[in-house]
Amino acid sequence: MTLPAILPARGGIAARAIDWMMRHPAMFTFLMVLPIVLWLGIVYIGSLIALLMQSFFSIDEFSGVVKQEFTLSTYAELLRPANFDIILRTILMAASVTLASAAIAFPIAYFAARYAKGKWKALFYIGVMLPLWSSYLVKVYAWKLVLAKEGILTWVFEKLHLTWLLDGLLALPVVGGNSLSVSYLGTFIVFVYIWLPYMIIPVQAALERVPGAMMEAASDLGANPGQSFRMVLFPLALPGVIAGSIFTFSLTLGDYIIPQIIGSGRLFIGQAVYVQQGTAGNIPLAAAFTVVPIVIMGVYLWGARKMGAFDAL
Repeated sequence: MTLPAILPARGGIAARAIDWMMRHPAMFTFLMVLPIVLWLGIVYIGSLIALLMQSFFSIDEFSGVVKQEFTLSTYAELLRPANFDIILRTILMAASVTLASAAIAFPIAYFAARYAKGKWKALFYIGVMLPLWSSYLVKVYAWKLVLAKEGILTWVFEKLHLTWLLDGLLALPVVGGNSLSVSYLGTFIVFVYIWLPYMIIPVQAALERVPGAMMEAASDLGANPGQSFRMVLFPLALPGVIAGSIFTFSLTLGDYIIPQIIGSGRLFIGQAVYVQQGTAGNIPLAAAFTVVPIVIMGVYLWGARKMGAFDAL
């Protein structure tokens, strides 16, 4: 038996459609979500599938034409010494940036979570987020000037009579160079600066969830500050550190602008994709290079989920 409507049906197609959707909330939810699902399914996931398909093709070395035949030879090219060095170099840089960001972010986040109150906490958030309000390219080019041989950093070292220290750093094999602006060390510094806010915020959020009573209880049970940190604070804040590392690691893994502007000129994965797709025209190899960070981040996200990192985002 159908119950009579409280209000009479309204005239007009649009009004009737609205009334029908209000009587069927599940359909209303489906129609609201449909555009997002179509966007993810067609534009985003569809493009990833097309990219994955391209990576199983190869290119004719003589004509430069892509041969649309299934092959694993393109992935085998990634194991060539030159290409494998690019992958290894990028992973090591991403890991180094992530570890350094965590080491710098933790004390800053701890101070904000434990001691900053009221307006001071507001100033903390402004200070952390303020670098994100300026142009990415402007920041990178500004750092290139700062790190240059005639830049302000060299001037500061000279005024402090620490030129010998800067020269020693630049003389280090692999990481050094003629100046910081053309060295791996300079690339590392800029990466850490650019992505540091993405580490501080999740760590600060995780530390705020740690009850202060737990630290007091650890102290009452005889734990010194170092033991309290290792056995109580850090394990509880670890999901926040891992959540922040998702940003710093993935963003470093795929960035190609910073290494192109600041660095030694040796390629990273992002640059390799740009060169192979644009200059060389080797679309299959560019697609294979792109699959590498996707696979790495897939494994990384799986491990982060197991450690509860998504709860700290």
